[in-house]
Amino acid sequence: MKTASFIIDELQSVASTEKAAHLSRFFKTGPGEYGEGDSFMGIPVPLTRNIAKANIDTPLEELQILIHSPWHEARLCALLILVERVKKKKTTDEERCNIYQFYLKNTRHCNNWDLVDLSCPTIVGGYLLHQPDHSLLYRLAESDNLWEQRIAIVSTIALIRHDQFDDTLALSRQLMNHKHDLMHKAVGWMLREIGKRNRDVLSEFLDEYATRLPRTALRYAIEHYPEEERQDFLRKK
Repeated sequence: MKTASFIIDELQSVASTEKAAHLSRFFKTGPGEYGEGDSFMGIPVPLTRNIAKANIDTPLEELQILIHSPWHEARLCALLILVERVKKKKTTDEERCNIYQFYLKNTRHCNNWDLVDLSCPTIVGGYLLHQPDHSLLYRLAESDNLWEQRIAIVSTIALIRHDQFDDTLALSRQLMNHKHDLMHKAVGWMLREIGKRNRDVLSEFLDEYATRLPRTALRYAIEHYPEEERQDFLRKK
């Protein structure tokens, strides 16, 4: 049976102290920063993903141990295993539901933006795509936890890719006054994704809310507009 300790040994075999120092700075692990206290082995994401794919059948109880690990890459590996399992054609709807429920019990351990962004679109967004009730997204958006709030908005990319924009727009309105720059970037990113699918929908939203969006969110949202239109929106701001 694949175990958490076996996976951690595999991760440590490809770790780099130099890379760990770089990642610690990049993911803002200093006092008062959003990743305060996180610990890195120093492993590039492609290597972590390879290890995840090689251990795709690891039981949930062992993944639970990894998700509680102080090592960032151990948590990421557990999440990537879940993502790979969801994507398998042989995975049943019941198994996908179990993974979704397991993920929701562990959202507060998805405690940096890469952990969120590499997992929630497939696990949460992909599941909700086939469900009539998306109220979970709004409950997460109302959380007092930054990472759960980010899960709420970033999960909607799965819906956007199927031309379902309503939840993204509603959550963008709900979160536009958020104080954290990571949320401004996430909202702007999702709005930009809508624009890739339907520029008219995004323009209609921006005509009403451009003056209220944080500048970072607005800049992300209008990134693919022609320069003259971009400047028009920025002047409104």
